[in-house]
Amino acid sequence: MDTALLFWNNIISTCGVPKIIISDRDQKSTYEFWTNLYDMLGTKLAFSTAYHPQTDGLAERMIQTMEDILRRFYAYGMEYKDHEGYTHDWVTLLPEVQLADNTSQNSTTGKIPALVEKGGTLCCQWIT
Repeated sequence: MDTALLFWNNIISTCGVPKIIISDRDQKSTYEFWTNLYDMLGTKLAFSTAYHPQTDGLAERMIQTMEDILRRFYAYGMEYKDHEGYTHDWVTLLPEVQLADNTSQNSTTGKIPALVEKGGTLCCQWIT
């Protein structure tokens, strides 16, 4: 239920219900959960072809980048104190990591992901 709630709050609430989702056939994922969610939403589940560069390459590169960022948190004790003194672990910082990635120029495309997806940059006070 936690995963479904996160999916609803972070994907469906901001982007709408997808008509199709491409999966990389990861057996670690909860197949039953996704199948039930797709049925409830009326979404078609389609699997990518194994080792298909058009569907795997960019996603794998993005995953590698996220892993690199999270490894840096691990190297520094996986904790972060915000400006108000609250301590956060790496899980609570994932939205900030995502924001940093979405507002940084992609080395493959040369574009900022938020600009491509939303048609403009995200409103952040530190972006100049």
